[in-house]
Amino acid sequence: MTNASVLGIFAKQPQPGRVKTRLCPPLTLDQAAELYRCCLKETVHLATRGDWSTVLFFQGQRRFFKDTFADVPLAEQIGADLGERLAQAFASRFAGGAQQVVIIGSDSPDLPVSLIRQAFAGLTHHDAVLAPADDGGYVLVGLRRPVPGLFERIPWSTGEVLAATRKRMVELQLSCLELSGWYDVDDVVSLRQLVRRSPQSVTARLAAQLLGDPHR
Repeated sequence: MTNASVLGIFAKQPQPGRVKTRLCPPLTLDQAAELYRCCLKETVHLATRGDWSTVLFFQGQRRFFKDTFADVPLAEQIGADLGERLAQAFASRFAGGAQQVVIIGSDSPDLPVSLIRQAFAGLTHHDAVLAPADDGGYVLVGLRRPVPGLFERIPWSTGEVLAATRKRMVELQLSCLELSGWYDVDDVVSLRQLVRRSPQSVTARLAAQLLGDPHR
């Protein structure tokens, strides 16, 4: 792969009360923000290990992201909802010369790097790739060309995101490769699953410490 392959990471500034609020309780708002900061750092560390260029699409103060991730190019998320922000992110990378663009979130700190590699490989022969999440969304989406309208009419923040996206791809006559699924950390149940699934993860170790009893 070359710089024609771009991996984008969607991220928010880890401010108390604005990230991971579904973890409260049992976590406090400060603890939830601390956990998200750790999750974001681990995601960026894993995602910059491949032979692709990485861009961090951020919400919040540019200064925080520039200070925290000095070696990672930044681009501000633009749009009124997630669909508009995704569409703009893809469009900006293709306009800049990318031939393959894959975007992940910052809620899957143990996302296998191999899954990202499979996504880029899949875009050689398919218009799009998806990696489902266990909550009805997806942890990864990739395209090999701009697709206007792909992210419209999607019920974001519901369990119908994946199904609606599949439907849109059929309507737009896109060939899509669906990869193995993975897991977002959105609530206490999924956080405890992370602790059990990937105890070596930095985020999982912090979660176990904050939860006190990770097996509850």
